[in-house]
Amino acid sequence: MSDLYFGTDLFSELDRLQRQVASLFGGFPANIRSGRSGAFPQVNIGSTDDSIEVVAFAPGVDPANLDVSIDKGLLSISGERGPARPEAKEDVRTYAQERFVGAFRRVIELPQHADPDKVTAQYSNGCLTVSIGKRETSKPRAVTVQ
Repeated sequence: MSDLYFGTDLFSELDRLQRQVASLFGGFPANIRSGRSGAFPQVNIGSTDDSIEVVAFAPGVDPANLDVSIDKGLLSISGERGPARPEAKEDVRTYAQERFVGAFRRVIELPQHADPDKVTAQYSNGCLTVSIGKRETSKPRAVTVQ
């Protein structure tokens, strides 16, 4: 007889084990589209012929508390958002809180043609816009046919 005990349903135990393993590795998405839901700040990523545009939606964040850096092809956006509630009464108990409060960090892998020397960042109306220029060699160019 084996020392292992799986209860009455082996498949439910395997399902439980799979959920536990998935929760261990759930914080490392393979790409931006597979990121966890509820990540803060949410981002939109796009490109033009000259740049890669990243817009991070961070309402209620003081621009002085934002840090944007690029290292080894990774764009890192970090900062902290404090509480934005009116003076709480002592007798009021919070039952639900949906607004994220605290420190955050988002890391986005940039394409190889991103130029880390051509970066600008601007915060306006709760949106942080980061523009990363493209390397000259990656820009489209016309070729004359002879």
